[in-house]
Order: sequence, then structure tokens, then C-alpha cells
Amino acid sequence: MDCSSHKFYPQDGFNSREHLETYFSGKEEMVFTEDTIKFPMETLHQIFNEGRIKGDILIDLSNGSFIHHLYTASQFFKQILVLKCSEQCMMELNKYINTHTGAFDWDHLEQYAKGKEGNSDQRQGKNVTLKTAITNVIKCDFYKENITDPEVLPPADCVISAWLLELINKDQDDYIRNIRKFIKLLKPDGTLILVGSLNTTYIKIGQDKIHVFKYDENFVRQVLADEGFIIDHCAVQKRTAVSDAIDYSAFVVISAHRKN
Repeated sequence: MDCSSHKFYPQDGFNSREHLETYFSGKEEMVFTEDTIKFPMETLHQIFNEGRIKGDILIDLSNGSFIHHLYTASQFFKQILVLKCSEQCMMELNKYINTHTGAFDWDHLEQYAKGKEGNSDQRQGKNVTLKTAITNVIKCDFYKENITDPEVLPPADCVISAWLLELINKDQDDYIRNIRKFIKLLKPDGTLILVGSLNTTYIKIGQDKIHVFKYDENFVRQVLADEGFIIDHCAVQKRTAVSDAIDYSAFVVISAHRKN
């Protein structure tokens, strides 16, 4: 596919607030609720509540400034380190963490998360729990072998990446090269969780059309197997949204661990 007219996320970034408003807001006209909000939150809630994935450190490598995929995870890790390649996304996220005026309103997703868990966390809101768990937001560079160079991060019990690998890669070789960098951040017995979009070529954010690397479920499965991982959980949500803002056929959540 000729994507020469598309912007490339690692180099060009995108408008993080426009991204949140289009794909994660609580507005009535937001058509992606089932796919971008409910599906990942429900799937990750199920995965983490099995009780096998927990520990000291979770590293989040995701595009944009969304946080709802971390609500359940924040209950199972002592600290969350968030890595971002975009200064604008870092600023948007820090507004949320520090409860600054003008921060994106996540109340609709906090209420949805509480509804999924009954009364288990009513005394302290999900946003408070998550903000406390996020101990650092760190700039990263995917062109470096150590993406946080010169800082060396402690090995993580879990690395979660949501809708990022498709935005930072132009082909299969790039995908493999970058997922290996993600894997290096894990402890030997750590877990890798991927949230991705299948058969996607672009995403629109405002007036910009952003390049997306197109892949399918079989490709991800094969990459993980080649890197020595066993898949513990794989869920696929076929597209429900009617919109030309993004051309995915489905979203996928995969949890995997290394073979002993």
C-alpha cells in the first residue's frame, strides 16, 4: 500500500486530545464505544482477575494518552511506568495524573470500570488508584536499541502495549525488531499483553491520516511463537463501529508468557 501521504506516528506524532475525543470520549456520537472501550476493558479485567499476572512493575507502551486499559492492572502492580514517544501525549497524560485544569474527563470510563467490579473499589475511585500507581511517565525513542536510553529501567513483571506496534512499524521486519525491544523490558518469567487492530491501514485524527502497519491475527501468533512465547489468552472483537475514521476489521487482545 502506498502510504506516502500518511503521517508516521514516531516522527510526526498526532493531536492527543483529538485522538481521545474521537475514539474514547463519552459523547453520544462516539461510535467506537464497544470496540475501543468495552472490549479491551472487559478482556483485561478477565485476564488480570485470573490472578496469575501481578507483581512489582508494569510497563505500559501504548499510543496516545488513554488510560482505561490500566484500570484493572493498577490493582495488581505496585507501580506502573508509562513510556511515550510523543511530548504532546506525555503532557496530556500528566494533566490527568496531576488533576490539572483541562485534563480529559475519564469519569464515564471510571463508572464503567466500577460497574464491572461491583462494590469492590467504591471507597477509592479508579482514577485515584491509577494515578497513585503511575509513578513515572518516561520519554522513549523506538529508533534506539534501549528505547529509554540513557535510562535503564528495572525489568518488568508485565509489559502491556495497546495500539502502538501498528503505528511505529512500516513492515514486518520493523514489527519484529520493535517487539523484541519490548520483550527486553520483561523479566524472564514476565507476561506480554498486546492490544491491537487487525487488517488496518490508517487512522484519522483530526485532519491527519496516520499510517498503520497492516497485519492479521496469524501474524501476531507466529511472531510470539518465534520469540518463544506461549499464548495464554486471545480474544478478538469484530468491528461494530460504522465510521471511516479507521479501517480495522477487528481488535485483538493477546496475553502471552515465555516458555520455560
